[in-house]
Amino acid sequence: MKRRNFLKALPAAALALAGCGQAETAPANTASLVFDHSYPLDYAAQFSADCYEGGYVLVNIPDSGRFLMIPEDAAEVDDLPADVVPLRQPLDNIYLVSTSVMDLFVHLDALDCIALSGTKAEGWYVEEAKQAMQEGRIAYAGKYSAPDYERILASGCSLAIENTMILHDPAVKEQLEKFGVPVLIERSSYESGPLARMEWLKLYGILLGRTEQAEEIFRQKVEQVAPILGQESTGKTVAFFSITSNNLITVRRTSDYVAQMVGMAGGVYIFDDLEGDSPGQSTIKLPLETFYARAKDVDVLIYNSTIEGVVETRDQLIEKCPMLEEFKAVQSGDCWCTAQSLFQQSMELADLISDMNLVFTEGRPDPASLRFLQQIV
Repeated sequence: MKRRNFLKALPAAALALAGCGQAETAPANTASLVFDHSYPLDYAAQFSADCYEGGYVLVNIPDSGRFLMIPEDAAEVDDLPADVVPLRQPLDNIYLVSTSVMDLFVHLDALDCIALSGTKAEGWYVEEAKQAMQEGRIAYAGKYSAPDYERILASGCSLAIENTMILHDPAVKEQLEKFGVPVLIERSSYESGPLARMEWLKLYGILLGRTEQAEEIFRQKVEQVAPILGQESTGKTVAFFSITSNNLITVRRTSDYVAQMVGMAGGVYIFDDLEGDSPGQSTIKLPLETFYARAKDVDVLIYNSTIEGVVETRDQLIEKCPMLEEFKAVQSGDCWCTAQSLFQQSMELADLISDMNLVFTEGRPDPASLRFLQQIV
């Protein structure tokens, strides 16, 4: 069975970078929006954008808001609806809380647009971000639930980019907006597929006025996985999991993007019937007995190191969960561990698909050919 259904053909218009070029705008105090076209997206469903004459772009993120990007020298807009937040380019002094977004800024060569971080230097696996904080180019301004309002205001912050955790602390969002800091809630985690998540690079290309760069980078990522998606499935069964400190097994729900990557890489995700109660829920916790019954005979185990740290040896894995010694994949050596940096390096999902494909097709690929997987020996 071919797996090309994971990869939609990209329209020629998208590859040609048709979209939001910033046209010259006649000098004026105010302007009216004249619709030109909808910005083309091929996978992402959690945001949309409409392009207007004069380079204006209206971005819509469900449950986050609508944002009008105004070119640097363009006029203000007449009669803007109350729910639309105007953002004038260039955006700088950004307070970035969502860790998955940092890698997108790095790919767009836009790290200098970020002045403040919601993560301390030691919490970053994105080396460029860690170095920028160590050198003082990006300052720590508190986590999402306890921001340093004084520092944020003193920086002249033009935008706060939060993850959906801010919805648990709505008072923080309200306070930032009260101080005049617009808040954008990042929702790429709600996308069901890896290509859809990576396509959020285009959103930040729009915000930063770097659409051509964003589209070219995304095109290259799609091309990287296209040959893999044309291959036959290997039929190998796979469990992607982690072990919590209270002896529960965490797995990805069936429709989660990691589960989809297993299929895209040529494997068969063993938990093909697990869905959570919440649309934003990506993981499900299972009792040890349930995991044993479902995964004991899988061909390949992939341990997610981002929860409890990297596991390098078989003994370390069995110490965490003794019953794993009886698993087929542990006995055969088909047991792998992810790099801890994986989920912060959100534009590298294509590399993880490539890694998985090498493991599924070659069994023991050259370690130098793998970027995000290492064998547990």
